Amino acid sequence: MEKIKLAVERARTAFNTGKTRPLEFRIQQLLALKKMIKEKEKEIAAALMADLHKNELNAFSYEIMGALGEIALMVDKLPEWAAPQYVEKSIMTMTDETYIHREPLGVVLVIGAWNYPFILIIQPLIGAIAAGNAVVLKPSEVSEHTAKLFEEILPQYLDKELFPVINGGIPETTELLKQRFDHILYTGNSTVGKIIMEAAAKNLTPVTLELGGKSPCYIDKNCDVDMACRRITWGKFMNCGQTCIAPDYILCDPSIQNQIVETVKKTLKEFYGEDMKKSPDYERIVNKRHFKRLMGLLEGQKIAYGGETDESTCFIAPTILTDVSRESKVMQEEIFGPILPIVTVKGLDDAIQFINQREKPLALYVFADNKKIIKRMIAETSSGGVTANDVLMHFTLPCFPFGGVGRVFLSPGFTDTIDGTSRVIQAVLTGLRGLVAKSHFCKEFCHFFLII
Repeated sequence: MEKIKLAVERARTAFNTGKTRPLEFRIQQLLALKKMIKEKEKEIAAALMADLHKNELNAFSYEIMGALGEIALMVDKLPEWAAPQYVEKSIMTMTDETYIHREPLGVVLVIGAWNYPFILIIQPLIGAIAAGNAVVLKPSEVSEHTAKLFEEILPQYLDKELFPVINGGIPETTELLKQRFDHILYTGNSTVGKIIMEAAAKNLTPVTLELGGKSPCYIDKNCDVDMACRRITWGKFMNCGQTCIAPDYILCDPSIQNQIVETVKKTLKEFYGEDMKKSPDYERIVNKRHFKRLMGLLEGQKIAYGGETDESTCFIAPTILTDVSRESKVMQEEIFGPILPIVTVKGLDDAIQFINQREKPLALYVFADNKKIIKRMIAETSSGGVTANDVLMHFTLPCFPFGGVGRVFLSPGFTDTIDGTSRVIQAVLTGLRGLVAKSHFCKEFCHFFLII
């Protein structure tokens, strides 16, 4: 464990030399990271296949492409973002120069997640580098092949002292949390999030937590149900349902429940074929522990479609549940797997009440042709982001902050949003459906202070 302490100390010593402060150095490191991604694309895709059965196309579309796009954006915009921000003067400072200056926080700890093990480490790393920080990276040990690859290739391209990679499980993470950092970012579950908050409190370290949640889809009975089901099917079952903003469950009128089931079934066969176990496009559950957790959620449920499983390969077929009780176990926790419950509601009022009786979701999806319905859902609920007539798309805006509200997302930053929340209203969007990183990570890892 001594090597962990030494790695953090070396990162702080390197940061204190001031080498990260010049924009030229930051841009050089970002371009080196871009070079790494391009030169090691095959190895990255192979690691993702080994960890999650993610094929090369999905690896590029949902993880690699987003990182390259984020780097390009940072390199292009960094001189503008790093420049002094001049602010309005008061009557007492009319003759003074007043502006906001940005400086790096120092040494940042990034603890990644296993479901998108590449992009969820690279994404905050890009922002932290752009902001001028040293970064200690802790990939998730659950996606062990991707974690090992990070440890192997990152030192070949980035400054070894400033950007160390620490691999391991609970003991290594525990030791890391004993060290003093200037900011900690963690993506994962709330149990670990609480442990990180407790450890950070000892040093009053700012923390950003992205903890997920149950993201509902409300389908109005008068909308284009076929279109809604097609888009929900894509967003729900990509990465085998292991996406933090994946549609978690559907709320709908009882009169369209059967239509939804049949349309989702038809779409699944179109996407993955008749035998989904043989599909090269359908991922697997990350390990047997999560497989067994999901099997527990299926107990006592009415399976309208799917339900096939193979524990030896962590395969769970896309599964639709109907007539789901509001009090059932599957409705009490984030599913994070290929299980889609349908809960019937009496109408919009009932749907809004149902959503508001639970923890605030990380994402909320509403499908309706009537704009008044969409506006009511936005006005009368609270969530991390809203996408109308599509799913996941609010995450594809690189210049907009991504986050949640309340227990699903905690951050001292993003001060240009309300209560740490970004709510995006989008019309039907077409085109590329890739996940793009958030440029606001650059702001998250900066200290803003006023100079007169």
